[in-house]
Amino acid sequence: MNPSTLIGIVASVALLGAVLFFSAEDAAAFVDVPSLGIVVVGTLAATFISYPLREVLRIFRLLGTVLRNERLHTEQDIDDLISISRLWMKDDIRKVEAALENVSNPFLKTGVQLVIDHTPEQDIVDLMQWRVSRLRARERAEAQLFRTMAGFAPAFGMLGTLVGLVNLLFLLGDGDMAAIGQQMALALMTTFYGILFANLLLKPVAVKLERRTEQRVIVMSMIMQGVSMMCQKRSPSLMRETLNSFMEEHEDEINDHQGRRAQVQQAEPAKKPRLRLRLKPKAKPQTRPS
Repeated sequence: MNPSTLIGIVASVALLGAVLFFSAEDAAAFVDVPSLGIVVVGTLAATFISYPLREVLRIFRLLGTVLRNERLHTEQDIDDLISISRLWMKDDIRKVEAALENVSNPFLKTGVQLVIDHTPEQDIVDLMQWRVSRLRARERAEAQLFRTMAGFAPAFGMLGTLVGLVNLLFLLGDGDMAAIGQQMALALMTTFYGILFANLLLKPVAVKLERRTEQRVIVMSMIMQGVSMMCQKRSPSLMRETLNSFMEEHEDEINDHQGRRAQVQQAEPAKKPRLRLRLKPKAKPQTRPS
C-alpha cells in the first residue's frame, strides 16, 4: 500500500475515533444507515447521470491505484536509454533491436523504435508530445470525476437535511420525542456524511491522481528528451548527465513551487526610498548701474 495513503487512513480513523470517544455520549448515534444511503446512493446516481458508464466503472480501479504503491522506474528508463544509445552510436541495429525487446516502458520502446526506423526527429517529437498530451487529458478527466463526486456529496447531504426537517415539522404536533429525535438525526447526519465523504475521501483521491499525472508526465518528458538526443547521436555520457539534471530540476520545481509561492506572498515588499528634490532659490537679477 502507498505509505502516505496508509498514514492518511490511519490518521483519519484515529481522528474520528477520538472525536466520538471524547465528545459523543453514544458513538452508535453517529451511525445512521438512511443518512448514509442518501449520500452514497445519491452521489453515485448523479455521477451515473453525468458520465458515461465506462468512465464511472473505472472508479474502483482508480481507488486501487491510489491505494497501491506505484513506483516510477526512472533510473531503469535512463539506463535503458543510455545502453541503447551506445549501441546506436556503433550502428549495431541488431543489438539495438535485441535490447529493445527487454525494455518494459512502452513509451520509451515506441520512441526508440521510431529512431531505428529513421523517422525524422521532429515527427518523433510531435508524436510523443501528442501521447503526453493525451495521457494528461485522460488522467485529468479521471481526477475531475472524483472532484465532481466531491461536489455532489455535500449537496445530497443538504437534501437529506431538508427531508429530515420536513418530516420533523409534521411530527412536532404529535409530541413523539422518539420520532422527532430520529428525524433530527436524519437531518444532521446526512450533512455530516456528505462533508466527510467529500473532504476525507473524494477530494484527496482527486489530488492524489493529479500528483500521479504530474510525475508520469515528467518521466515521459525526460524520455522524449533522451530520444531526441539519441536522434542527434549525442554522447551517452552527456545524455546521462542531461537526463539526470532534467529529473532533478523538475522534481525541485514541483516540490518547491508551493513553498516558493508562499514565501513570495509572505515577504513584505521593500519600501522604496522617497526622493526629495531640493529646489534652489532663483537668483535675483543683477541690475546694472545707470
